[in-house]
Amino acid sequence: MASNGEKPLIVSFGEMLIDFVPTESGVSLAEAPGFLKAPGGAPANVAIAVSRLGGRSAFVGKLGDDEFGHMLAGILRKNGVADQGINFDTGARTALAFVTLKADGDREFMFYRNPSADMLLRPDELNLELIRSAKVFHYGSISLIVEPCRSAHLKAMEVAKEAGALLSYDPNLREPLWPSKEEAKTQIMSIWDKAEIIKVSDVELEFLTGSNKIDDETAMSLWHPNLKLLLVTLGEKGCRYYAKNFRGSVDPFHVNAVDTTGAGDSFVGALLNKIADDHSILEDEERLRKVLRFANACGAITTTKKGAIPALPSDAEVLSFLEGK
Repeated sequence: MASNGEKPLIVSFGEMLIDFVPTESGVSLAEAPGFLKAPGGAPANVAIAVSRLGGRSAFVGKLGDDEFGHMLAGILRKNGVADQGINFDTGARTALAFVTLKADGDREFMFYRNPSADMLLRPDELNLELIRSAKVFHYGSISLIVEPCRSAHLKAMEVAKEAGALLSYDPNLREPLWPSKEEAKTQIMSIWDKAEIIKVSDVELEFLTGSNKIDDETAMSLWHPNLKLLLVTLGEKGCRYYAKNFRGSVDPFHVNAVDTTGAGDSFVGALLNKIADDHSILEDEERLRKVLRFANACGAITTTKKGAIPALPSDAEVLSFLEGK
């Protein structure tokens, strides 16, 4: 715990945007009769997931100085996320993404970022004081795609690490945003050996290793000496975990999934919220398994409603869900 009795701070760095989701499920973007706007962006989702579960979180990133940008900043504040790390750009718009939920519940993306405000965050705009006060600093890879945001990302990581934060990385691969697959892989891996917690999905594991085998050997090929915990999420098959002295898997919860958006972010938020209080969980398999079961429950609950942020559960919801299992 922080010395002043406050909960430890988890700072999320990266993008926040608006997903436009078809009003009708299972159709292509072109066939959609209309769209609902759903706030999103993986790092922002994680910040809100932490806050919903009773943790303390802040978001660092850049939004357009437009209606959508101010709406998103308002959503963060309304959800208890500290906003001192948010900048507004007067010359660029807030990013938009059109996301369709296909009949199988999977997603298809079309992005409007040319450039969007989040891509224009500069190192000199970072709130370094906020970043230095983080116990956990969490980020993705979308902020590595272009300058100046890439330099801001690297600077923020460096400052957080020097101040003693635990570095948490969820690559959150979005192939359509990268100039090429090779560039995506190169940049995602360029900061790989700095992170102490890494979470990848089965799809990302395949992308980064080039292997279509989702097994321990493939996962461990991504291990590096600074790593304390590597997680592979397997959708409706639960998750696998790899630590220095143990490894294993945690079973999933079966629910009626309507939208998988935000499930991974909910999982990460739950994990970080528990670990921020006590890093020693990473070395205690029994306690880690309990935390991952809780995180799996958060992910499962999130898939039962449309949209990421509206679906992120509270602590009470998760406990009541777990009691029923």
